[in-house]
Amino acid sequence: MTIGSEILEELREPTSVSALWERYNARQRSAAKSRRITFDWFSLALAALYAMRLVDTSDSGYIRRAHVS
Repeated sequence: MTIGSEILEELREPTSVSALWERYNARQRSAAKSRRITFDWFSLALAALYAMRLVDTSDSGYIRRAHVS
């Protein structure tokens, strides 16, 4: 699974970037994966999702899944 798809999996409702990072990071720790990513890689993946219009921001500034048609 790619980092972007893992982020989308965690993004069930609009949330802040820091809360999404905490949830994603906790999942990585609990899964005991040998592949751990830094916040830099997380933010790059989030930026790529935004560039592909798979996520956007709500009026309150939270990150949310975009409605793709």
